[in-house]
Amino acid sequence: MRVRNKPWAQPLIDENTEIITETPEKFAGNWQERFSRQQPIHVEIGTGKGQFIVGMAKTHPEINFIGIEIQKSVAATALKLALSEQLPNLQLIAGAGESIDTYFKTGEVSQIYLNFSDPWPKTRHEKRRLTYKTFLKAYQNILPEHGVIELKTDNQGFFEYSLMSFNNFGLIFDQVWLNLHASEENETNVETEYEQKFSAKGQPIYKVKAHF
Repeated sequence: MRVRNKPWAQPLIDENTEIITETPEKFAGNWQERFSRQQPIHVEIGTGKGQFIVGMAKTHPEINFIGIEIQKSVAATALKLALSEQLPNLQLIAGAGESIDTYFKTGEVSQIYLNFSDPWPKTRHEKRRLTYKTFLKAYQNILPEHGVIELKTDNQGFFEYSLMSFNNFGLIFDQVWLNLHASEENETNVETEYEQKFSAKGQPIYKVKAHF
């Protein structure tokens, strides 16, 4: 989806480089230095307006979180939210998820979140899906031996594709939820903006947790 350019976005990013970066590859292997404490690092790819990553950082102060968002205007909106909360365990990246294995060294990230990723439903766009095998290889390159991926989506077709892709790549399934909000897992679930929108319409939210 095309996002309208916001003239305030770039200046806001430029003024807050201690929280957000457009050159994440410079910090590969040294991300802990951007946080107040050395803790496990969890990364969300496609952080949107930041509701999930900020919520997770508030809920889990024992974990360092990094949100990646390719659309600069959207990343700047997430930055606004992060600035209002002043969380020492939160960083943002304005960049593309497809380059993630240039942003981090092997084992630097403990867990990856894929929330309501673009399903790219057309067959010719399969390679753009964030659960395509080349993306899974990139995730494997930065995660430790048993690194975890969590995925949430409202799109049944994308969910089924992702389960197949995970299985073909050799990931081990920890658990699969076909209706997250009707399960016990929802008691500790931190919602995204899209998740609230779709669940309010009565659509089931699918989730899978798997590890390499």
